[in-house]
Amino acid sequence: MSVRVRRVYDPPEPADGVRVLVDRLWPRGLSKDAARVDEWPKALTPSTELRRWYHTGEGSYEEFAERYEAELTAPEAVELLDRVRELAREGDVTLLTASKTPEQSHATVLAGLLES
Repeated sequence: MSVRVRRVYDPPEPADGVRVLVDRLWPRGLSKDAARVDEWPKALTPSTELRRWYHTGEGSYEEFAERYEAELTAPEAVELLDRVRELAREGDVTLLTASKTPEQSHATVLAGLLES
């Protein structure tokens, strides 16, 4: 199983496998053709409230990760998480985010859950 995190603005690579956009909003200035997204499970993304809280700088990344993991226990999120896990069992999966710092984003939290 191979799960990696990349910026959606980076050019697609053959090693990407299934490209899964894990942002709730479509990335600005990027066409759907250029993004080459295979899946867009919006219920796997952080809630608007959590996203706004984190971007205000009020809490740490660790606290954000804990809150996000708690959100991922919702039934719809569990179902979608299982779907992406199954894709990862079948081949490479790349989680795509518009975040300027993917290593400090929800995509990295999600990748960790998928690999565990």
